[in-house]
Amino acid sequence: AFARCGGFIFSFWSFAMTQPAPLFTSQYIDCAGVQLHYTDWGKAERGTVIAWHGLARTGRDMDELATHLSQQGYRVICPDTVGRGLSQWSRAPEQEYCLAFYAKLARELMDGLQLRAVHWVGTSMGGAIGTLCAAGLVEPSLKHRILSLVLNDNAPELAQAAIERIKTYAGQPPAFDTLTELEAFFRQVYKPFGWLSDAQWRRLAETSMRRLPDGRVTPHYDPAMALQFTVHPNDYLIWEHYDAMTQPVLLLRGAESDLVLPETVKDMRHRGPGARGQLKVIEVHGCGHAPALNVLQQWEWVTDFIQASSRG
Repeated sequence: AFARCGGFIFSFWSFAMTQPAPLFTSQYIDCAGVQLHYTDWGKAERGTVIAWHGLARTGRDMDELATHLSQQGYRVICPDTVGRGLSQWSRAPEQEYCLAFYAKLARELMDGLQLRAVHWVGTSMGGAIGTLCAAGLVEPSLKHRILSLVLNDNAPELAQAAIERIKTYAGQPPAFDTLTELEAFFRQVYKPFGWLSDAQWRRLAETSMRRLPDGRVTPHYDPAMALQFTVHPNDYLIWEHYDAMTQPVLLLRGAESDLVLPETVKDMRHRGPGARGQLKVIEVHGCGHAPALNVLQQWEWVTDFIQASSRG
């Protein structure tokens, strides 16, 4: 009996040792008085990338991109912003749900993880946070620690009509009896993300939900984060920061985006990094706001840009 038990233990140990290691670890860190959650992918053989999600989203949106980049030799850090996902909600929402505080979170995150320099990939709000960090006007110590910036459908000025559209669903998240109903809602609201597989839609729903006291499910964020648009109405008008940047920038614009308008892109080409020949623009067909960064072509655009920035 002992031999059989020992054989079972050995067989189980052998099986466990042959299984692939997890792609990421789930971590928590205290920054600026709140606890942030982040996923940590890969090893920094070729450098580190911070991949920051959009307004009402979570760091798990970056799973596919982080998988690809980690396979290319990069460490990838994907935070949940305060009030989103598994991060703590703000105790002072009017003061802390704004870009300046998010940039402070980014600085303390980088300090806490002892990251001397990183490449930054930001979707929508994540791109705006990256712009503030790279400019160094609110967090001076970060100016030379951001090596390059990918703006995923984000610009120094956003279309007001699109902001009003976002406010309609971000500030008053609906609740549903079942997760499949919530998934159907996400499929409708985030249709501009472009193509996602059924498995990706299911994972988006499962990683973007929280259960309410009455048992229903709702998107996993603090509705008060929408106060940013009322308390800080010009928070996303950040030309001053864009003009101050000296890093190379890649703009991935959803070809059908209603947030980043063609005339804004034209202005970007003649200001800041654009005026210095450091702006590259790619129109992502089949997407609006914002490309999901979940397909090979988009991964390659980001990876090639980061590698070129590292050489340059």
